[in-house]
Amino acid sequence: MNFVKRAWLSLVAKKGRTVLLAVITSAIMLFVLAGLLINNAADSAIKNVKANVGATLTLSANREEAFSKSQASSSSTTKKTVKMSSVKLSDAAKIAKLNHVASYNVSATASVNASSFDAITTTSSSNQQGGSDSSSSGDISISGLTNTASSTSFTDGTNKITKGRGITASDKNTNNVAIESELAKQENISVGDTITVKSASGSKSYKLKVVGIYKSSSSSSTQMGPGASDPGNTIYGSYTLANTIKGTKYANTADSVTFTISEPSKISSVKTAGNKIINNSKYTLATNDASYQTVKSAMSSVKSFSNKIVWLVSIAGTIILALIVILMVRERRHEIGILLSMGEQRWKIIGQLFTEMVIILVVGLAVAGIGGKFVGDKLGSQLVSSQAATSAGTISAPGDKNVQMSGKPSGGGGGSMAGGSKPSGGMSGGATAGTSTSDTDIDVNLSVVEMVELGGFGLAIMFLSVLLASGGILRLQPKKVLID
Repeated sequence: MNFVKRAWLSLVAKKGRTVLLAVITSAIMLFVLAGLLINNAADSAIKNVKANVGATLTLSANREEAFSKSQASSSSTTKKTVKMSSVKLSDAAKIAKLNHVASYNVSATASVNASSFDAITTTSSSNQQGGSDSSSSGDISISGLTNTASSTSFTDGTNKITKGRGITASDKNTNNVAIESELAKQENISVGDTITVKSASGSKSYKLKVVGIYKSSSSSSTQMGPGASDPGNTIYGSYTLANTIKGTKYANTADSVTFTISEPSKISSVKTAGNKIINNSKYTLATNDASYQTVKSAMSSVKSFSNKIVWLVSIAGTIILALIVILMVRERRHEIGILLSMGEQRWKIIGQLFTEMVIILVVGLAVAGIGGKFVGDKLGSQLVSSQAATSAGTISAPGDKNVQMSGKPSGGGGGSMAGGSKPSGGMSGGATAGTSTSDTDIDVNLSVVEMVELGGFGLAIMFLSVLLASGGILRLQPKKVLID
């Protein structure tokens, strides 16, 4: 009788032992599979993060250098004036052509006073703010951009177009604007109307055509000007409009430009290449890949833990099964002695034990295939929740002091980000500005690859178990066994 048939008959004859081995093997395979699933899912999550999480470089004025020059040139008795350099769009276009730069985003802000209408006045118990409080800073903020649909304040849901349309790339070099709904309601302004504003100095007037009305859910704004503390006093227009209001010397410039990196892991190399293009004494490139680093760190921790699960369960499973097989050999000494006395080769006896374990392994793989995804989902969710709780409140962008988590630049005005696609010459609407937050949930899916990997692990565990137990078989002497 060949050893494969003997293995099958042995399993059928010893049903209790077979069931016990099947249960133990199924449990081992179940946890090994869960570890493999979480490990592979974490790998996929990291790859998705590279494609979806917003890693950005912000080109803005070098504040530290500007302050240093201001302190060096000013005496202790004179008022220190800090002169910030506007970003050249020609430099931005060069950086945008670098590898791994998916898009770039422009920000330019100007301050004006309401003329044909009244700005929204906000009051508090301690002070009153209105449109006529300052002649140097206007009561209306013109937030220049390329595309409102790509602006951070619109993509994050703070602002939403309710009537008409938002600002697009086609509004370049026009006076088309979008105003806030509260301002429109207060002054009875509709889409298609024309409103007039004056420069902060009052020397020039500008007629603006309202092409859209947006609703803001924000209760305050960081824009310049006393009255502009109310979000209703922010008017969105093309960045060319903001530059025109500021003066001819601001043509083809921006307060800041934010570049979206297609592969967050390449952000350091892009920054290095970008620093070779700009004048580092005037400008600085600040990285903001905090979301990518946070999610990557969380997924790496999950992956590391899943690897530990796989190895721990594999080692423990090998030891447990080896002990069981050793006990089986001791229990079956008489059977093995008879086979040896009949001339059966020792490797065939070992092969019989291995075949028995492989048949049990098939049952374990089937059970693991049915329950592995459920266990992987539960265990993965617990691991991700634990990592999310650990990471909460600790997000920071390493290496750059000038980066703010909102994705807005730290050095060039408070304007919103404008979307621009990677240029061949001009600028056009494009990718979402700022830093987006990625969902760190892992998607645990069972595939043929995982089952093949599990089968490989299972065969390795069975082989080692039988190998550890085979020493007893090799030492057996059939005459001594039969006499005992």
